[in-house]
Amino acid sequence: MHFTMQRSMTGKLIAFVLILAIGCSSHAQAPATEYEVKAAYLLNFGKFVKWPESALPPGTDKFSICVLGDDPFGNVLSTTVRDEKIDGKPVVARHISRSQDVTGCQVLFVSRSEDKQVRKLLQSFSKSAVLTVSDMPGFVDHDGMIQFTLVNNRVRFEVNLDSVQQAGLVLSSELLKVASSVKGKSRVGVL
Repeated sequence: MHFTMQRSMTGKLIAFVLILAIGCSSHAQAPATEYEVKAAYLLNFGKFVKWPESALPPGTDKFSICVLGDDPFGNVLSTTVRDEKIDGKPVVARHISRSQDVTGCQVLFVSRSEDKQVRKLLQSFSKSAVLTVSDMPGFVDHDGMIQFTLVNNRVRFEVNLDSVQQAGLVLSSELLKVASSVKGKSRVGVL
């Protein structure tokens, strides 16, 4: 059974990497925009995280990917998650303007507009089972979990494993293999 799960995760990872390599655009000729790729990553991050029961209690009917602050995605995130499911729950994109509204979010993209309060925000979420992601410089250094970076005009990501573990989340080792860097000494909390 473990072998089947591992093969399934590896298959998902291969599909994930191929989607990102080819691009997420419905037009075969047009390359994916930066935020189309980031939206695809946000969706797929949710598939490579083991969530504690507190993050997805039985009564929860949706898996929410939230954007806090100015929304750089426009309609791209909503379009990307349409008709998708994670852990059997329909995925929805939500925009929130206040950190108090993070309840019910499983993945939280923190916009660059929140830069001045990022330390305070991340401290308030540190024990919550919320995967924090951003593209602001230094995000993982401020204890964010995943930071998007651009490497040779390609969207990549860095991971802060210590922050992930503190929130009670477990990342797939397959996800960590495609990260451009992994910060933190902890290997506990890796599938």
